[in-house]
Amino acid sequence: MSTARLYNITKTLLSYGLDELIPKHKIPWFGKVARGSLFWLRNQHKEKSHGLRLRLALQELGPVWIKFGQMLSTRRDLLPHDIALELAFLQDQVEPFEGELAQKIIEKALEINDISELFSEFSQTPLASASIAQVHTAKLLDEHSIEQDVVIKVIRPNIHEQINADLALMEKLAKVLAKVHSESKRLRPVEVVKEYKKTLLDELDLMREGANGIQLKRNFEGSESLYIPAVYSDYSRSNVLVMERIYGVPVSDKDALMAQNTNMKLLAERGVEVFFTQVFRDSFFHADMHPGNIFVSREHPENPMYIGIDCGIVGTLSKEDKRYLAENFIAFFNRDYRQVAQLHVDSGWVPHDTSIEEFEFAIRTVCEPIFNKPLAEISFGHVLVNLFNTARRFNMQVQPQLVLLQKTLLYVEGLGRQLYPQLDLWKTAKPFLEDWVKQQVGPLSILKQMYANLPFWAEKMPELPDLIYQNLKRAPHVQPLEQKGSHKSLILGLFGSATMIMATLCYLQHDLIAASIAIGLSSISFIAAWRSA
Repeated sequence: MSTARLYNITKTLLSYGLDELIPKHKIPWFGKVARGSLFWLRNQHKEKSHGLRLRLALQELGPVWIKFGQMLSTRRDLLPHDIALELAFLQDQVEPFEGELAQKIIEKALEINDISELFSEFSQTPLASASIAQVHTAKLLDEHSIEQDVVIKVIRPNIHEQINADLALMEKLAKVLAKVHSESKRLRPVEVVKEYKKTLLDELDLMREGANGIQLKRNFEGSESLYIPAVYSDYSRSNVLVMERIYGVPVSDKDALMAQNTNMKLLAERGVEVFFTQVFRDSFFHADMHPGNIFVSREHPENPMYIGIDCGIVGTLSKEDKRYLAENFIAFFNRDYRQVAQLHVDSGWVPHDTSIEEFEFAIRTVCEPIFNKPLAEISFGHVLVNLFNTARRFNMQVQPQLVLLQKTLLYVEGLGRQLYPQLDLWKTAKPFLEDWVKQQVGPLSILKQMYANLPFWAEKMPELPDLIYQNLKRAPHVQPLEQKGSHKSLILGLFGSATMIMATLCYLQHDLIAASIAIGLSSISFIAAWRSA
């Protein structure tokens, strides 16, 4: 299956003449020999433009490749304008499948004999068609027989087999690349493909997408910046999703936004704020924010609100990754290249034996010329690309958990600059990130963490005497050569920890006298433990 699929991919790419996009002097001799040996596969679309040929080829190859084209369409810094413009059509104008077949899939999934049992109206003509699913409009009859305007998303039939075949091929190619490529340890192709596979397979489960939508909607409840359509979970299945229909302006339709006097500066800045809020406040971000998935509310154009759909791909970050990212961004804003280098080492993104001085100098050499321009003219995407190219020399490994974040950040910046070319991403993001870091490391954050752990501490405190006794009883058998003072320092340390917990509990109960006494006892215990160690 993989061999046949590989041949089909090669045949498709060559029949659209995509090999002509590569300059001849860039093709190695063995590539020219391989192309010549496939002499029967000729360019059959010479009259079409390069961008159109690329789009049609990706569309013919299927969902995995269409997703790849969607990602490329946002990289205006890497592609000629005409090709990027053509690839943008992959976002929501993929060839649809028959509406009658979609209706049968819905009826089977919802276990009804006819679609009119639940929907008073159903349009067999798709509203939009994408790589994995297409959307139909309908009117849902709820339990009170009230009509609700909805859209029904339907997974394309027989798509799982095609995706699994492509993913299996990609996994094999990644394993081969990992063995033969000199930079495979840094690029981690197997891990990257594994992460991409998980993301793509998750997108095939519309129940997961519905749950993601519900979570995002709850995170931004009452917000003036982002609205997520309601999900009708009772009428949704793994291959069918019923959602509230929205009537916004596509974010890519700049003329329509201007015609309704939309505040474009505020709209662009809110896109940046929404992204950083999702990443750092919620640790849960919409990771497929291409223009086909983003609309702008028609209400209150002077105070514009985004509408986000298609929540199939979301990203999450660990607390450590968030902290390192925020501190990295702030260090960039302050042009503190040594801090950037140190953070890369501390986080494990580059080897721990990396010379901080050499890494700092390399980053400074690449970034300083960029920062000579006004901040509003600097592309954050370009800075990241330059940084990663520099880090390659220091064996920086690709971080699969950050791939979605990087892609989404490029989406957001590209979108913001299209809406408002003067967008200063740095000025918009820096105050947000500085406030977030302060909240994470300040005294208030420590108190919040302690307060969150109070139920656990309250439950375990009665067990502390028994645990101390059992530890002391077992210690002589485990460590017979232990120093004499170790038991004393252990007891004093445990007593100091216990009194510190008691001080916190008393403080939260507003018993300041008891809290002060407990803090004093805790300090004395820790000092005594340190001296006796």
